[in-house]
Amino acid sequence: MRVANTVDDLLHGVQRLGERIRDRAAETEAVRRVPPEIVDELAALGVFRMLAPGGRADPVTFVRVCEELGYADGSTGWVAMIAGATSVALRYLTPQVVAAMLADPRFCIAGVAAPFGLATPVDGGYRVRGRWPFASGCEHATWLVGGCRVAEGPHAVLMMIMPAGTMTIHDTWDVAGLRGTGSHDIEAADLFVPQEHSFSLADPRDGFPVFAQLAVGIGAVPLGIARAAIGEFTALARAKHDPMTGRSLAGKGWARAAVAEAEALRASALAYLLAEAAAPDPRGVDGVARLRLAIATANRNAARAVDLVYDAAGGTSLYASSPLQRHFRDVHAATQHAMIGPDVRETIGAVLLGEDVNTTRL
Repeated sequence: MRVANTVDDLLHGVQRLGERIRDRAAETEAVRRVPPEIVDELAALGVFRMLAPGGRADPVTFVRVCEELGYADGSTGWVAMIAGATSVALRYLTPQVVAAMLADPRFCIAGVAAPFGLATPVDGGYRVRGRWPFASGCEHATWLVGGCRVAEGPHAVLMMIMPAGTMTIHDTWDVAGLRGTGSHDIEAADLFVPQEHSFSLADPRDGFPVFAQLAVGIGAVPLGIARAAIGEFTALARAKHDPMTGRSLAGKGWARAAVAEAEALRASALAYLLAEAAAPDPRGVDGVARLRLAIATANRNAARAVDLVYDAAGGTSLYASSPLQRHFRDVHAATQHAMIGPDVRETIGAVLLGEDVNTTRL
């Protein structure tokens, strides 16, 4: 796989890889991790460093790559999205540290921003201990991020970037959807982290809002899943016939209405998300709220679109041999992410109404 040197290289490379990802989707789910060969090809394309300094992805490209990979397989798309988004962490580090990390062609960073760890200041850095759940792609990562409360100092919360080999992975990811993401717990036990491997998300950065950078793929990947589900239903509807009448599923009015509504939900949400991702930066709090609303809408519309075609497929969608049941489980797993939860939508609404509200999480 040739390294992607341009945005077009990246997009075309991901599209070419998509068929092999689809062919291995059932395996990915069964073993609960993305196959190492697929990970290597994603790394070679630069997918895992899309938002790092020198990365090839502007926000619109990032959405398109994540949607394309979600279309190939929800779990693979999710792992790639998390790694690509988490690479934004390198923008907070010194050029020397960044160069050393990115020198590894297999570079892949993942982790959890929630402050489940404790960092105690010591000479030259911190002693870190903690356990973080939902670490998607942790088995493939070369570096892992963990949010930490700081025992003392100017920052209440810092992100710690730790070598993956120094941490323990606890096999906890036995779930209904996105099973192939391997989103296990990760743990650090009294691990030294040098000062230059720590940063605060509260530190200002120019350009695309950092929390939105971390969240935008949470809208994009489900839209890819929805596109795959609609495609599966379209093929099924043409092939499935009523045993009593011989009429195809595609010939039934309610099936036609379901696929039309599903496609409208998916396509409109993708257009909305791309438009907000393309808006100029820096943007004020109202603009950030609208971007976060586009992300949440994409996620919810994708789930509704999958629901429509899953229901319209009837009993066929229940079988393990039908990709529709996997798309259904995967897209509903994506809806549970905290970054598009009800409290975030409430904050967005408060901003749009001009109410006084804490906007830290936007």
